[in-house]
Amino acid sequence: MQFLDQAKIFVSSGAGGDGAVSFRREKYVEYGGPDGGDGGNGGDVIFECIDGLNTLIDFRYTQHFRAKRGGHGMGRNRTGPGADDLLVRVPIGTQVLADDDERSLLCDMTRPGQRVALLRGGDGGKGNAHYKSSTNRAPRQFQPGWPGGEMWLWLRLKLIADAGLLGAPNAGKSTFINAVSNAGAKVGAYPFTTLKPQLGVVGHKGKELVMADIPGLIAGAAEGVGIGDRFLGHIERCRVLLHLVDASAAAPVKAWRTVRDEVDAYGGGLVDKPEILALSKADLVSPSGLAAKKRALEAASGQKVFVFSAATRQGLDELLDALIELAGRDAVVAAAAAEPSAWNPL
Repeated sequence: MQFLDQAKIFVSSGAGGDGAVSFRREKYVEYGGPDGGDGGNGGDVIFECIDGLNTLIDFRYTQHFRAKRGGHGMGRNRTGPGADDLLVRVPIGTQVLADDDERSLLCDMTRPGQRVALLRGGDGGKGNAHYKSSTNRAPRQFQPGWPGGEMWLWLRLKLIADAGLLGAPNAGKSTFINAVSNAGAKVGAYPFTTLKPQLGVVGHKGKELVMADIPGLIAGAAEGVGIGDRFLGHIERCRVLLHLVDASAAAPVKAWRTVRDEVDAYGGGLVDKPEILALSKADLVSPSGLAAKKRALEAASGQKVFVFSAATRQGLDELLDALIELAGRDAVVAAAAAEPSAWNPL
């Protein structure tokens, strides 16, 4: 399935039905009087967050979503039928933004089953039965249905994962995620092999976490150089970042600083997330050269540097242990247990 993380759509709620102008006409009833019913309400536009989707590709082919209008009122004081609500189903992690200069955030869909009523349908109009009085025995006025709302929206998908992969092109991110998960990412000996984010489920010592791999970053990505920083939004929701640096590169410290500068320029709270730093492709470097590069990177970053090789699986267990500790499912379970349970009458 093709990946799409941004889409522009048009939504409109349904208008209300018109009230009816009707008079009771029955045999042997001389003064029947007005009996026009009210119109039905128009359908709301409701966004629903569902599991099993990881792309907005469906919105490339369908951009207009219109709820139906309510039914008109009828004689014998019958109210017109209300229109069904229009459900717009989106993947987990979808943000709904207004189509304005600042793209204001309207709602953030982060939980399966979450529903947000974005546009309310118009109310139905009153029938002529509402206008009868002692001085107005045969009213012929009625109220038309209220119009619904309409607006253009932007949908932006930010994948939800436990850990996010960072690094320059050809840092070994795709090889790593293939070695530890079921992602099946494309691997090639050229820059920007990864053109779209990849998700993989990592299983380690009976525990699991979801990992996101994004295209590599180069100098100037914040200004749109290369693929740019567009895909950095997919790791904004990650609890921990795994920054891979190619050990076979001539200047690993420079490569690390380049990526960190672009992350700082992007913002989005990424600089505040816990980061694990690792040298990849350890099998391509001599032990003495690898030790020197590790020391230099630790001195520059001020943190521990892991060393591993996805090809030989050297050092993978130690690295995954650190990932599980920072971003494992246990942290989510503990946080959920700490929250007070909802009140239950039973």
